[in-house]
Amino acid sequence: MRLRRALPILAVLPALLAATACSNESKESPAGKPKASAAQNAAQSADEKEAAEAKRLGAFDGKALEKIAITGKTAGFNAKKIAKAEVEAGRGMQADQKACQPLASLIGGFTHLPAVSTAHRSLQPGEATNATVGSMWLASHSEDDATRVMKELRTAVTECPKGFKTLGLTYGKVESLPAPKLGDEAVGYRITGDIGKQKVPMTYTVVRSGGVVAAFYGVNMLDQKQAAIPEAVVKAQLDRIADATG
Repeated sequence: MRLRRALPILAVLPALLAATACSNESKESPAGKPKASAAQNAAQSADEKEAAEAKRLGAFDGKALEKIAITGKTAGFNAKKIAKAEVEAGRGMQADQKACQPLASLIGGFTHLPAVSTAHRSLQPGEATNATVGSMWLASHSEDDATRVMKELRTAVTECPKGFKTLGLTYGKVESLPAPKLGDEAVGYRITGDIGKQKVPMTYTVVRSGGVVAAFYGVNMLDQKQAAIPEAVVKAQLDRIADATG
């Protein structure tokens, strides 16, 4: 019972940590709230700009990416859309070492190279006996940028074995893990976060399919060897990307 109650928190742990680290930063309050129509017009303009950029690069815009992101029951997990506030909490995480930035950005739920669009999901196990929880996100780029994201991520895993710090948080160890033979290329690794006096091993599986980088984050507080999001879930997402790209 206690484990099940903890699942929602663990599923979005990186974003929550980012929000906590930023909680003491000062923020200016806006002088006034914009009118609803102005806000709607701004949102529409941003969507149109994003759609144009996606078309230019051969990428997915936000609406298209949301359609192909897994939702609901998938391979024993339940995928749910994450609230925008929780997603944005992880944006802009900066590593204290430049070489480790790709790792810090993915902890926050984004790629270190700005994506045209992103889509985020929490992943909850369908079975009460399954202690693995996590999240996943898709980042749509040009294919060249997506390839560069993977190359620089792979380099970061190699060059940051002793970890790094970001937003006052310490990640003391980075280990390379076997990656699934899926998509065009894949990277697997584990980062151990120092949360108070507790060590929290976070497992990542990152796969590129064309210009889409799909990242899967998993944690299992009972058995870190079982922390990776299962390949069946990863494959289900990749199949949806492949169907959309035709």
